[in-house]
Amino acid sequence: MPATGQTTTGAAESAERRAGADYTGGVYGSMIASSVILGAGTLGSFPVLELVLLLVLTGVAFWIAHVHAQLFGARLAQRDLNRRIVLRVCREEWPIVEASGPPAIAVAVSPALGLDVEGALWLALAVAVAGQVGWSAAAARQAGASWRLVATAVSVNLLLGLLIIAFKLFLTH
Repeated sequence: MPATGQTTTGAAESAERRAGADYTGGVYGSMIASSVILGAGTLGSFPVLELVLLLVLTGVAFWIAHVHAQLFGARLAQRDLNRRIVLRVCREEWPIVEASGPPAIAVAVSPALGLDVEGALWLALAVAVAGQVGWSAAAARQAGASWRLVATAVSVNLLLGLLIIAFKLFLTH
């Protein structure tokens, strides 16, 4: 069992990480996943594994791009890089990848639900939009926004999600 000081330090570090977390990357990652689903649906049918990989790898690619931009854009001009800064930036941008998980899982389980490719795409899109809305609420609360502002953020992200759904309807008809 760790010493009391270690437990407190671990709990304090965990609380500090949560306080410093930026869930807006999750909103962004959910929108990326929605865009991937939208694009995949317009190009024909994909095997389930291919779409799962496309979702996850696109999330990873955007995560790498954001980490690179943070480290070599804004941060490099301000201070030298060290391992701690690199790991912190990687962790801060991780919600972009996390947001690709639920839509990818939705695609992966879609055959068990008896869904064809089009059904899997719709399920994944619904999950991505729900994630976008959820991440926006988490980001707003994390920033200390009032409940009214949280509701506004949720509403705007729901409208953006519905716009993506409208694009899918337009492109498939």
